[in-house]
Amino acid sequence: MTSKLWGGRFTGEADADFVRFNRSFDFDRRLIHADVRASIAHAAALFKAGVLTTEEARAITEGLLEISRRAAADPNYLVDDQAEDVHSFIEARLVEMVGQVGRKLHTGRSRNDQVATAFRLWLREEFDRIVELVRDLQRALVEFAARHEEAVMPGYTHLQRAQPVLFAHWCLAYFEMFARDRERLRDARRRTNVLPLGSGALAGTSYSLDREEMARALGFEAVSRNSLDAVSDRDFCIEFAAAASLIMVHLSRLAEDMIIYATAEFGFIELSDAVATGSSLMPQKKNPDALELIRGKAGRVFGQTVALLSVMKGLPLAYNKDMQEDKEAIFDLVDTAKDCLKVMATVLRNARLNEERTRAAVRQGFMNATELADYLVRKGVPFRDAHEAAGRMVLAAIERGVELHELPLEVMRAVSPVIEEDVLFALTLDATLGTKNQTGGTAPKRVREALKEAELSLRD
Repeated sequence: MTSKLWGGRFTGEADADFVRFNRSFDFDRRLIHADVRASIAHAAALFKAGVLTTEEARAITEGLLEISRRAAADPNYLVDDQAEDVHSFIEARLVEMVGQVGRKLHTGRSRNDQVATAFRLWLREEFDRIVELVRDLQRALVEFAARHEEAVMPGYTHLQRAQPVLFAHWCLAYFEMFARDRERLRDARRRTNVLPLGSGALAGTSYSLDREEMARALGFEAVSRNSLDAVSDRDFCIEFAAAASLIMVHLSRLAEDMIIYATAEFGFIELSDAVATGSSLMPQKKNPDALELIRGKAGRVFGQTVALLSVMKGLPLAYNKDMQEDKEAIFDLVDTAKDCLKVMATVLRNARLNEERTRAAVRQGFMNATELADYLVRKGVPFRDAHEAAGRMVLAAIERGVELHELPLEVMRAVSPVIEEDVLFALTLDATLGTKNQTGGTAPKRVREALKEAELSLRD
């Protein structure tokens, strides 16, 4: 049986339902390796402070390493229906291995700063893993764009055809979103990478623990500057949740676009069998389940983010048991974001663009109307007048059942006499794309440059 880390003040037995309600070991055991690392650094600090002898520090460190090795090698090692949390589990196993000297490890430490330290260590590594998954998704977008570098497609506003763009330009729009996500994760990681160990329960520690040395040993960039704040701060969790929520917003938007483009009505994208399912009733169906699940799981991540904010909003200083709710929310956020990033990269690497269908769509719907207005402006017509004239020519084309470039020249001139034969070239697809040659535009030259820049940025 695992003994409690507290109890001297108590004489009665805890209610069984409360014990179950209070336990966190079933989920916080994920922190075991992070907690062991932090405990080894704490043992070294206790040795340096003269609390532990050389033999005691060595025995504790070797025992902790053995616990970590066993946990990694055998999942059943972490099956324990008595442990209150991962911290009491580690201490109980340590005492079993090294005897009563193991009970010295908690000197100068509270579960409050212990939990905060292990949690930051664990989440710091997850930050790094998710940054790499975002990078891989960006790489998949660049690969998709490179496979169809010359392809064109309709760009949309209000889900109505607006202006033609290169497909690669569309891919790079999402690349930029995920680039911001990587920046946010790195920035939030910096604030996560602060050591709370040595803060005790709330007031600090009476022992001469070298906190800076512990920080260096654990790879923290700084130590916390206020013990009350250190043990009660969960901003780093909420910042991670916010960053994960924005990642899910971007994944959900990408999923929505691809779901629409994969419909028979659009027919722009064909999803691989690897990431689609069929219907139990309708044999012809190919459903974009992977994308729909990503879109749906965005709401799950948002919910966990709101849950964290709600837990923290009214808590007095310092630690409160409410904060135990942070673990399951963050664990779920991490798992969900990682799964969605991996699956979306797989979707992109197995998707096929129907270039004929996207090019045909670009040639319909008067998508060169803005180019016609710009042509008139280049002829000296004020833009508001040019816009109105272009609109009247669109109406004339609708009445005749033709596209703008098919409208007879005399009909155009009847609306605006400045029009000359060069309008026919100005309304071509190549000219429409080519004029968008400013930085960030969809001109082929600019998009090629942007693709190269994107590839280079992935090396950072």
